[in-house]
Amino acid sequence: MEIDKLLKITSKYDTPTMCNAMDVILGTRTATGFTRNSVVAAQTSTKPIVGFAKTAKIRALSPPLKSQKEINDIRMQYYEYIVKDEKNPVVVIEDTDYPNCIGAFWGELNVAVHKGLKIKGTVTNGLLRDLGMLDTGYQVVAGGVGPSHAYVHLTELDTPVNILGLEIKPGDFIHADQHGAMTVPSKYLDALPHALDLVIRREAPILKAARKKDFNIEKLKKAFKASWDIN
Repeated sequence: MEIDKLLKITSKYDTPTMCNAMDVILGTRTATGFTRNSVVAAQTSTKPIVGFAKTAKIRALSPPLKSQKEINDIRMQYYEYIVKDEKNPVVVIEDTDYPNCIGAFWGELNVAVHKGLKIKGTVTNGLLRDLGMLDTGYQVVAGGVGPSHAYVHLTELDTPVNILGLEIKPGDFIHADQHGAMTVPSKYLDALPHALDLVIRREAPILKAARKKDFNIEKLKKAFKASWDIN
């Protein structure tokens, strides 16, 4: 499937619906492929984050072992890396201090920088700060909120990461919103449009019946039967 078409279709749906679509594709429910812990989101009314992962790792609990020049150099390398090649880049950063994260990499400055660089959003198990001061239209899905950046610094670029139980590799297709994040293996991307459509059509009879004033158990049974018959 063309990338532009895929991005346009999947950006219409929230992440829970994307997870439901994966169940349809796999033909069974699954307990993998999505974040397993609660998240906080910088925005609650923005579109979902949709794109392809640009990955890195950070830490903040103790001072960096490298010189300030080396730390500055890797930060510039990071910015160059996230804007190179990938269409619809999504920054995915693992805080290796997790679950004891204390330093926020994400705040007013980095949100403004990443939005300016046309990055499509951020997913991290680390911390977020500067709430109320963040540029609108740029979503950060984070593991928590904290006041300080502590000793936060980048340690690795372009590497597999683990975000709240979700394994993500550079280039993976990722979808995220205020509920969390999920990935779709490349071999299933072509099946997504039909699966998403099927999820919506199967839910429609139940939702329509449940929202009527005369709804009762018999009408619920009938609605579920109608839903199960949709293919």
